[in-house]
Amino acid sequence: MSTVKIKDKTFRTSITEEQIKQRIKELADQINHDLEGKNPLFIGVLNGSFIFAADLIREITIPSEISFVKLASYEGILSTGKVKEVMGLNEDITGRTVVIIEDIVDTGRTMRQMLDSLRVRRPAEVHICTLFVKPDKLEEPIDIDYAAFSIPNDFIVGYGLDYDQQGRGLKEICTLVE
Repeated sequence: MSTVKIKDKTFRTSITEEQIKQRIKELADQINHDLEGKNPLFIGVLNGSFIFAADLIREITIPSEISFVKLASYEGILSTGKVKEVMGLNEDITGRTVVIIEDIVDTGRTMRQMLDSLRVRRPAEVHICTLFVKPDKLEEPIDIDYAAFSIPNDFIVGYGLDYDQQGRGLKEICTLVE
């Protein structure tokens, strides 16, 4: 396994690009099956999900649309515990099937806030699709419909995820070496 240095931290490859691409294809196949005939609106959560969202959408074969919101809750490698909306959703989602595309769900606070925000806009249904979930860190009771990987409570970078805005362009996932 290779290592990479980002700023003052060292990371080791933990999930390869091939493993990621395979899981995304499997998630897309499941979404295509489950949401056939519904024309879902995919909502990517920036910045972290942009690569995942692009690769997922390229595998979606049913009619669909995509939009993005920007939320912020991290500084460096730590969650601030507060979620702020930096860029909101402009589309009318009343009666729509919505699929939130997130890079990682750890505590679930960001996802809880997003779900609460979307539900007041009366969508028909809301699904969560995440590249990573940290089940041991979840604090909010949320249902994740589509999760590519369940991972331990380690800090990771790559494939859109960052350490202090660096490392997003790595093609694989790298875990912080303590």
